[in-house]
Amino acid sequence: MSAFAVTTAAIIFIITYIGVALGRIPGLMLDRTGIALLGAIAMVISGVVSLDQSVQAINVPTILLLYALMIVSAQLRLGGFYTWVVLKSTASLSRPRVFLMITMMLSAVLSAVLANDIVCLAFTPVMLLTVRSARRNPVPFLLGLAAASNIGSAAIIIGNPQNMLIGQMGSLHFGKFLLWCAPPAVLSLIAAYGIICRLCRESLARRFDIPPASASEPSPNEDVWPDFNQRQSVKGLLAAAVLCGLFFTSIPREFSAIAIAGILLCSRKLRSRSILDLVDWHLITLFCALFVVIQGIVLYGIPEMVMDFLGQYGINFQNLVVLTGVSTVMSNLVSNVPAVLLLIQFIDPVNPAQWYVLAVSSTFAGNLILIGSIANLIVVEQAKNFDVTITFKDHARIGLPVTAASLVILLAWMYVMPV
Repeated sequence: MSAFAVTTAAIIFIITYIGVALGRIPGLMLDRTGIALLGAIAMVISGVVSLDQSVQAINVPTILLLYALMIVSAQLRLGGFYTWVVLKSTASLSRPRVFLMITMMLSAVLSAVLANDIVCLAFTPVMLLTVRSARRNPVPFLLGLAAASNIGSAAIIIGNPQNMLIGQMGSLHFGKFLLWCAPPAVLSLIAAYGIICRLCRESLARRFDIPPASASEPSPNEDVWPDFNQRQSVKGLLAAAVLCGLFFTSIPREFSAIAIAGILLCSRKLRSRSILDLVDWHLITLFCALFVVIQGIVLYGIPEMVMDFLGQYGINFQNLVVLTGVSTVMSNLVSNVPAVLLLIQFIDPVNPAQWYVLAVSSTFAGNLILIGSIANLIVVEQAKNFDVTITFKDHARIGLPVTAASLVILLAWMYVMPV
């Protein structure tokens, strides 16, 4: 192991993660995925990671699981299930607190079983149009949607990409993960609802004079508001139910997921291209690239060096409180997926409590600031298309107390329910 290789690996890693944290490189049209991919390329081209090692570094079971669950979510979206769910809940719009509670519960439950990003992508345009038609301020409902999707996705291994990664890399049991992670998620959802009702009580109570739709505002169309197809929706729900059942068995999760995805692709009504178009290839590329970047520092023992250095100052990632704090900060600096990929190098492979805490804390951290979660950004960007602006301050007003309450609940749960 040469000092040059160690130094090169460390420099590439640091530059890559700084770029991921910033989300861009000045003068270049690169996003986080492009930056991570460049980092992976640099690791290979520089000789830090060989081509064979880069291929072996990619955790194929995790990628297959992520890919398959995106197909299940795409089936439900194209079947109009998400649209139907939101429209059914609009009957309670005359009672805004009840409507907020229903939408937050739906968002949390669906995000726990399906990818939270997809839930936000499908729910936001429908919710915006229906809430505006009722002359209600959409901002509290949209913030509730995003917060609930982040919180709910913490409950189950398949709720979000970082949980899938943790579940696969830690070889965690589906049922035990659910039993440990679901209670703090449920309690945090209740706390989030109470906080939003309290802080947005005036906005929820008053009706607003909503300006007429602008010429640039999207109208309902097949892409954002697909017609409800009972057959296709039931097909997707059955697939999700069967899949969850299979996850409790000894069959490898990635085998179960990819088999169900293959069955869904065998459709006489939905084109496979339409389903595959909804697969988030950028996220999958981000995962693959980060696996290679992390492999570059693992091969040369850099994580162990960092652990030894931090240990001299009493910082131990195996301390659950320390792990929670570091996970929260890192998830908001570089986003939760890159943070988790890095932090799993520092935790005990055979201690499930550390994996559970990392999963829940990194997910709860997504509510802290606007850029902490892709789900937040999806809601905000979609809202812009309908001339609804949610500022960084608007989100922080809700996100900060919701995250604080969630983390307090998690810290308490660590001592109530040790593994």
